[in-house]
Amino acid sequence: MKYTKLGINGPEISTVGFGAWGISGRDWGKTDDKESIKALHEALDKGVTFIDTADTYGFGHSEELISKVIKERGNDDNLVIATKAGNNFYPFIHETHKSTPFNPDYSKKHLIFAAEQSLKRLGVETLDILQLHSPDMNLLEKDEPWEALEELKKSGKIKHAGWSVQSFEETNQAYILERHHELLDVIQVRYNLLEREAERVLFPIAQRYGIGVIVRIPIIFGLLAGKFTRESRFGDDDHRRLNLSPDKLEKYLDQLDKMSVFFEKYKDYSMAQLSLRFCISHPATHVVIPGMKTTKQVNENIVASDLDFINFEEYINPHNLPL
Repeated sequence: MKYTKLGINGPEISTVGFGAWGISGRDWGKTDDKESIKALHEALDKGVTFIDTADTYGFGHSEELISKVIKERGNDDNLVIATKAGNNFYPFIHETHKSTPFNPDYSKKHLIFAAEQSLKRLGVETLDILQLHSPDMNLLEKDEPWEALEELKKSGKIKHAGWSVQSFEETNQAYILERHHELLDVIQVRYNLLEREAERVLFPIAQRYGIGVIVRIPIIFGLLAGKFTRESRFGDDDHRRLNLSPDKLEKYLDQLDKMSVFFEKYKDYSMAQLSLRFCISHPATHVVIPGMKTTKQVNENIVASDLDFINFEEYINPHNLPL
C-alpha cells in the first residue's frame, strides 16, 4: 500500500480508500452488516487508512458500522474518516423508503446540527473531514454553507473542510473552487476512465492551491469492473437503475470497447484494478474510494495502490478526454 498527503493541509492517507456508501443498507440493494464489518476490518488490516462515508448513507447506518469497527479495533491515530452533510434525511428517518429521499439543506443551522450528529454516530470528538454533499450551484452561491464550515473549523468540531462536487457540473463550479480555495482543504470529484472532465477544469485549480483530491465513482458503480453487459438491469431498491439505464450502459460500453487493447496488454490485472489505478495516476489526485462490501472486493481493490508501473499514456493518454 502506498501513502500520500491529502493536499498541502490534509492528513497522510492510503492512496486507495474505503468507499462506505455500499455498506449502508440503502440504495445498493440488500447488504449484510456482518460482511460489511468484515470488509472494513480487512481493509484496515491491509493498510487502508482512509474511509469515506456520509451522514445520509443508510440514514447514518454507514457511520454507525464504521464506529463499531473503530471500537472493536481501538482508536487508530492513522485512520482518517471523511463524512458529508447537506441532505436532511432526519424528517424521514423512521419511514421506509426504497431509496434515500433527496432533501437538500445547506443552511448553517442544519450543517452544524448534522456535523454534531455525525460526531455522535462515529463516536469521535472531531471529524477528520466534513464535506458539503454535492450541493447544486444555487446553494453554493449562498454564504451559509461556507460560514458553517468556517464555524465548525474554529470550534474544533472538524479538522478539515471539503466539498463533494456535484457530478457533471465541474465547468460551472470551477469559479466556486477559486472563490473558496482558502477554506477548502479537499474536494471530491467524479473521475474515471470514461468520465474525465475534471482533468480540464478542477484539477488545475486544485493543483494551483494544493487542495487534496478524492476520486469517487472510479469504476462507475461496477461497470469498470466488468460486471455488466448491455442487457444488465437493476432492482427498484438499487440506485443504479437510473445511473446505469439501458441507454447509459450502451454509451459506456461503446467507449469501453475502444480500450480493449489496453486491458489485453495488462491482462494479469483485473479491469477494476486497472481502472482504479488510472484514477490515482493523475498528479492532481490523491486517493480513490471504490465501494467495498466484501473482503474479496477489498483484496482486489487495494492492489491498485502498487500498480505505479502501468503505462496509461501509451494507450489512453490520461491528460486528454477520450475520443
